[in-house]
Amino acid sequence: MARSKDKTPRPPKKPGRMNQMWQVFQMTRRYDSNIVLFMILAFLVPLAISLGLAFLLTPGSGWTIALWAVAGVLGGVLAMLIVLGRRAEKAAYSQIEGQPGAVGAVLRSSLKRGWIASEMPVAVNGKTQDAIYRAVGRGGVVLISEGPRTRTARMLDEERRIVTRLGNNIAITVVSVGPDEDAVPLHKLARRLTKIKTTLTKAEVLAVSRRLDSMARKAPIPKGVDPTKARPQRK
Repeated sequence: MARSKDKTPRPPKKPGRMNQMWQVFQMTRRYDSNIVLFMILAFLVPLAISLGLAFLLTPGSGWTIALWAVAGVLGGVLAMLIVLGRRAEKAAYSQIEGQPGAVGAVLRSSLKRGWIASEMPVAVNGKTQDAIYRAVGRGGVVLISEGPRTRTARMLDEERRIVTRLGNNIAITVVSVGPDEDAVPLHKLARRLTKIKTTLTKAEVLAVSRRLDSMARKAPIPKGVDPTKARPQRK
């Protein structure tokens, strides 16, 4: 008798690129009612500019106008994708804004190359769940508070003192993410860090990051801890 071959279940197929984009669009539309309008405008503006240039520079040439039209369509599609990506990112961050650990999620997924940061905070208030995050890059050391300034001021001062032990030549920037009126919105945090003036070289960034890690507190937050479950240590 022929042996029956074991049929191993095939892994589920990953959704195609178009299916993924449709899912992103559907998710974004649930939280952003203006996404359709912005995408239409993003498509029409490059197309209108392209056709305007075609009629202005090459009037009466049907073939050249058609090429300009194709270029306008391609530019419009690209602009639509850019708008969709940015609005989708904003919609995704709006779902976690205000929750403990939201800043860590941004540092993990949106921080550009050249920055060294951890999704885990360097200081946490176990009672209020407020936290301080640290990022080291070409702009120096950035301390990011998650929570109201009135509750994070003391933790910020402590972390600033730790950084100043490395020397006064290291720039320290404080960024607040929280309910305060002038706080940085969560979806703009990564862009805010890129606007900081460059003061360190790549080698200095690595050296400062390693030095700060070696100066960590005796009881650091373990890797993988959930900030929402953090508790104050009892002596």
